[in-house]
Amino acid sequence: MLIDWALVVVAGWLVVAAAGVLALHRLRFVAHVLFPAGAALGLLLSVVAVVALLASPQAGPLPQEIVLPIGLPTLPFHLRLDALAAFFLLVIGASSVGVSAFAAGYFRKGEGTPAGLLCLEYHLFLASMAMVVLADDAYSFMVMWETMALSSFFLVTANHRIAEIRRAGYLYLLVAHVGAIAILLCFGVLQAGTGDYTFANMRAQQLSPFWASIAFLLAVFGFGAKAGILPLHVWLPEAHPAAPSPVSALMSGVMLKTAIYGLLRVSFDLLSYQVWWWGTLALALGLLTALYGVVFAAAQVDMKRLLAWSSIENIGLIFCAVGLALVFSAYGMRALASLALTAGLYHVASHAMFKSLLFVGTGSVLHATAERNLGRLGGLIRYMPWVAWATLVGTLASAGLPPLGGFVSEWLLLQSFLFTPGLPHPVLNMLIPVVAATIALVAALAGYTMVKFFGVIFLGQPREEKLAQAHDAGRWERLGMGWLVAGCVLLGLMPNQFVQWIDPITRQLVGAGLADTVSARGWLLAPTGIERASYGPVIFLLGIAASFGVLFLLVRLLYHGRVRRAAPWACGFPWQSARIQDTAEGFGQPIRQIFEPFFRMKRELPTPFDAQPRYRVTAEDSIWYWLYLPIAQVVARLARVVGLLQQGRIAVYLLYSFVTLVVVLLLVRP
Repeated sequence: MLIDWALVVVAGWLVVAAAGVLALHRLRFVAHVLFPAGAALGLLLSVVAVVALLASPQAGPLPQEIVLPIGLPTLPFHLRLDALAAFFLLVIGASSVGVSAFAAGYFRKGEGTPAGLLCLEYHLFLASMAMVVLADDAYSFMVMWETMALSSFFLVTANHRIAEIRRAGYLYLLVAHVGAIAILLCFGVLQAGTGDYTFANMRAQQLSPFWASIAFLLAVFGFGAKAGILPLHVWLPEAHPAAPSPVSALMSGVMLKTAIYGLLRVSFDLLSYQVWWWGTLALALGLLTALYGVVFAAAQVDMKRLLAWSSIENIGLIFCAVGLALVFSAYGMRALASLALTAGLYHVASHAMFKSLLFVGTGSVLHATAERNLGRLGGLIRYMPWVAWATLVGTLASAGLPPLGGFVSEWLLLQSFLFTPGLPHPVLNMLIPVVAATIALVAALAGYTMVKFFGVIFLGQPREEKLAQAHDAGRWERLGMGWLVAGCVLLGLMPNQFVQWIDPITRQLVGAGLADTVSARGWLLAPTGIERASYGPVIFLLGIAASFGVLFLLVRLLYHGRVRRAAPWACGFPWQSARIQDTAEGFGQPIRQIFEPFFRMKRELPTPFDAQPRYRVTAEDSIWYWLYLPIAQVVARLARVVGLLQQGRIAVYLLYSFVTLVVVLLLVRP
């Protein structure tokens, strides 16, 4: 069965992880044998997932179930492979191929941790994510969820000698465990007091609207903490930049999607019905998260922190799609629910490809320059052309430009809003156009941010002399980046084929799909009908190629031989250097001014008497100061009060025990 092959991949990753422990300090063996083996296993998992999606739903073998007696005596692992699980296995497998191949050339010095130990943590992380997707009971799900959290924590703190990285890891672990408690409580509500924590039992329960809503809210909180939804996002801009670049790629491109998987599993599968305000809540949270994330991304001067905030923006867009699908499903509009859900799932796959590509691209830049501050980079396209062009593909996809995958998913999401008919609730009819306009604003700001990201790093002149010593990516790094580039391009050029792969999931979750509509259009994507809207990616690509070809010929025929080179005019300033180029701070200044209420601004202003005047602006997250610091202060006070009980004397501790025993006897007496 296909689920057996999926477990073979998981077992293979565990074997690779164990081999890393045996080859703890053998860097060449770990990098050139074990990580490529992990990439090959990811490719096998992708093939298994594709076969599963093509075989379902009507005549195919899904769902497939298996019970593994590896847990506690009365709590074995129940596993299930259905269309939803197969899709997320495809995302995990396909992304891990490129990231693992890149990691084979990236981990040169162990990043502060022995190479074999990194191999153990890395492949245990991959195996646990796959098992989360396959889990079919609360016990196995939570065990694998915690394994995923702990392994990723150790990966984040790989360079644990730096105090800032340790703080980022501890913050991530704290938020992850708070979210895990909410998920556990959600499963407790879903089992409805039966004591049976299998997902099959949860599907059979008919919860009241009150308890169903409680379960949904707990799921939003628990999975939102892992996904980075506002205001539970504070760990993400700290942990992703702290981790090694391949780990950042997996966390941003893949791990965040396991939270989306969990929310979809609870909302559409384990809960027997949907309520309209659930979708409204998810839509509002997603919209605020997307806008907040893209605004902060535009203001960043650290390239990895910029990408981390961009991931928050993209997760917000996916939440918007899930929320809209919940609204449509609650009102029985199954066709529109399938369109919104298709947009969300498409963006899951697209974001996994282009964000993984961008993080590994920054990893190459970081290795070549030892810099991650945008203010000290520039002109790297001359010294790192391969990395620059590969990163450009990820940048264009992240900006939502055709003919790449990022455009298709965002276009489908906007179509979901534009095709919205009159909904039974007047408030929703009023809010839907506002939400659509805000998503368009988010897409525009994302394009603005990506122009800043690529332009400051790769274009212009180098801002530091040492950048002239930068080197291009190695063989393994190019292989990994090439795989991810191919994913971005194929998702953009073959949307109809990929939508048909998504069709089994939407039919499983909302009872409708787009396959019948799009299959009749060949290469032209028309989600609801050719008369409403359509998009031809191949035609668009051919148009772009023809336009460039015509312009090239015109330049060669009309101006060839009459071109002279001269230094560009710089407003009469004769000394042209990198200092006259636009900086990352300059790009972000309009955003900081327009959206100033979002930021907590810190300005360092010069005085006329300074020998070396310096102006510096820092934009910090206001939510951290409004919400989390007060909570931390209250917890610290409570800890000090509780600490008074620890006197260090055995007689006092015996007194505590005696008083507790007396109180218990008084309370339980007949």
